[in-house]
Amino acid sequence: MRAGTGVRRALVTGAGGFIGSHLAAELRRRDWAVVALDLDLARVRHLAGGRGFELLEGDVGDGETQRHALRGADTVFHLAAAHLGVSQGDAEFRRVNVEAVQTLVHAAREAGVRRFVHCSSVGVYGHLERMPADEDTPCRPDLVYEETKLAGETVVRDAAREGFPAVILRPAWVYGPGCPRTERLFRTIRKGRFVMAGKGDTLRHCVYVRDMVDAFRLAADAEAALGRVIVVGDEGAVALRRLVDEIAGLVGARPPRSVPLALFRWAARAFEAAYRPLGKEPPLSGRTLKFFTGATSFDISRARELLGFRPGYDLTRGLAETWAVLSDPAPWRVPLPERGPA
Repeated sequence: MRAGTGVRRALVTGAGGFIGSHLAAELRRRDWAVVALDLDLARVRHLAGGRGFELLEGDVGDGETQRHALRGADTVFHLAAAHLGVSQGDAEFRRVNVEAVQTLVHAAREAGVRRFVHCSSVGVYGHLERMPADEDTPCRPDLVYEETKLAGETVVRDAAREGFPAVILRPAWVYGPGCPRTERLFRTIRKGRFVMAGKGDTLRHCVYVRDMVDAFRLAADAEAALGRVIVVGDEGAVALRRLVDEIAGLVGARPPRSVPLALFRWAARAFEAAYRPLGKEPPLSGRTLKFFTGATSFDISRARELLGFRPGYDLTRGLAETWAVLSDPAPWRVPLPERGPA
């Protein structure tokens, strides 16, 4: 809290992104003072009216930007990351996902923050041989994003062992309005352009964005969570075919067709090779392929026990609310309407 005000003050890095914008909006709704840090804050610019919401456009790895953003902050929600660009070099992933974490943790310690909530990813597990997995399942990442996210976790965990008040969250597949991947999935299925790679029996563990935001808020206060890694998801994994068929039903489209997995894998490699010299993102890539082949299913017992986390949305409800927002002709922007009864 800021001295003499009773108002909690948070730094949200990555506030211009999908999850970060929802989190920043929810904190603002709850009367937190928020510093929103990102390279592009267009998603949350409308929240800056009045006092208590500061926009800070800058690089999360810049020391001066970090020091400015941390002034008076009692809580840090660190969501900024390099994660989408296939064309980004390995050095950029390491700079943002590891080196920036190191300097931010150091700056947060110097600033005396009360809680540091670090957003990692279930991608750090790599290929899961046994499911449901939990926080003690070995991590074997095989993409540079996953490798650097795990390295960033290590930075935070090492600091926590020395008394730094940190919590690490590993979100499952987060979906909802404002997510480019979710919106693209709805759009391509509605237009009949979505193609299922394989049979669609791969398991996918999801979590709706509003539930994920709740997990972040809970992690800011749960004393039992200090120094722990916690997986966050909804009640259970579903087959990918069910996910896309439910979307097809919502948008009034036919169930998507399937192609052999081997053909999709060949196409992804070909597109990556063709687009790499151009410095552009290919329409298909190894990361796209992981959506179809990377089975995920998790035990969320630790989130229940340490955070008091209770998912309010199953897949059917989350997808329905997502479509209700996406199908509205009004421009999309956070925050969402007030949550109704579960």
